[in-house]
Amino acid sequence: MIKLQHVNKYFYRGEPREVHALRDISLIIEDGEFTLFSGASGCGKTTLLNAIGALDTINSGEIYLDNKEISSLNEEARTQLRLNELGFVFQAYNLVPVLNVEENIGFIMRLRGLSEKEIKERVLEVASMLEIDNKLGSLPNALSGGQQQRVAVARAVAAKPKIILADEPTANLDSKNAKALMDMMRELNEREGVSILFASHDAYILESVRRVIKMNDGAIVDG
Repeated sequence: MIKLQHVNKYFYRGEPREVHALRDISLIIEDGEFTLFSGASGCGKTTLLNAIGALDTINSGEIYLDNKEISSLNEEARTQLRLNELGFVFQAYNLVPVLNVEENIGFIMRLRGLSEKEIKERVLEVASMLEIDNKLGSLPNALSGGQQQRVAVARAVAAKPKIILADEPTANLDSKNAKALMDMMRELNEREGVSILFASHDAYILESVRRVIKMNDGAIVDG
């Protein structure tokens, strides 16, 4: 379970102007949710996702993961949290260009120190679920955008994180691939039991999720 209590995040854009990215966010996200943070550009949805994912710090408030406060961790502890408990899917894919599909999917598991046998079995399992098992020997630049995003999703889910955080995962995909990706991510959510949180304004994501949390000017207005 994720719990946020009175979370605030602000930036300074020239003295003395203060820009609030997050305004007094209090929120509970239960295990296994398939949830979207939605709103116009600049509403704070990506900032909120990054705060939950320990990619960014907050100025006040607390964030808890399974009753452990993560918002006050030092950078080393935040790095270990991201490695061991969280998975990320980004708009830009962020695949390692010199590694093939199999190596990209297994990358996080190797950092965790899993055995090669465990890695190979899990890579084959998730690649099959995402229908990229025939591309395991290919480099990212030989894949279409939709295939690259599936590899990114496979890498995120392969290490069995508690939560996957997906920032605009369909932004670079055409409508056919966007729908296919969301169908597969919903199946992963149901089959693996992993919570998946999206930040997006894409209609395909809006139609697919079970819960929508609407944001405006850094605050939650509905959901």
